Amino acid sequence: MNLFYTPQLIEPQFRLDAEESKHLTKVLRKQAGETITTTDGKGFFYECKLLDTHPKGCRMEVVDKKVGNDQRDFRLSMGVAPTKNINRYEWFLEKATELGIDEIIPYYSFHSERRDLRTDRLEKVMVAAMKQSLKSNLPVLREPVKFQQLINQPFDGDKYIAYIHPEVTLELSTASTPKRNTLILIGPEGDFSTEEIGQAKQAGFVPVRLGLSRLRTETAAIAACHTLHLINMLKTKP
Repeated sequence: MNLFYTPQLIEPQFRLDAEESKHLTKVLRKQAGETITTTDGKGFFYECKLLDTHPKGCRMEVVDKKVGNDQRDFRLSMGVAPTKNINRYEWFLEKATELGIDEIIPYYSFHSERRDLRTDRLEKVMVAAMKQSLKSNLPVLREPVKFQQLINQPFDGDKYIAYIHPEVTLELSTASTPKRNTLILIGPEGDFSTEEIGQAKQAGFVPVRLGLSRLRTETAAIAACHTLHLINMLKTKP
């Protein structure tokens, strides 16, 4: 199935944007009267009838609306420092979207090697991953903030900071509670500074580790994402 994305979908009739319309007409060669499936990225799938095949804006009519099958009873937010090689960060965004995540907050810390980020480009990576994996929810990608701003933002749920240190023996898989909103921080390539760790603890973040291996930023982020999904599946089984 091909999935299209229409963030500003208005029922019962709407137009696809130029990019999606071009793909629909020039690549897939769909004809008037055929049906397609689109999502608003907010948890719904729409079965739509193609009314015309204008390559700059195909007109569609909604014939059915369904809740997506990727709903969760908890929200997963991650603060992840941008990597020096932007391709690695894009890889993380792609895989996290496929696995399922609600919010991604890029942040700049003391050891950050990248201080610029084009969120518009990164969101396109996430949209493509959402469509490829047939998700109905597009994660929210926040504008970058400073580390101190991130840890002091209000958050209703469990908060963790992941790093390797001899004194950190609590595993995320042990610490996490099913069906709880969760925010976890993943550090830059140079890891968190001692001062940042202390500030995070004071702000209520619990130190955890993701095993004994030293992981790249993007690998650690995906490991944390998968761990939280797995814990929610295993601990909530009857």
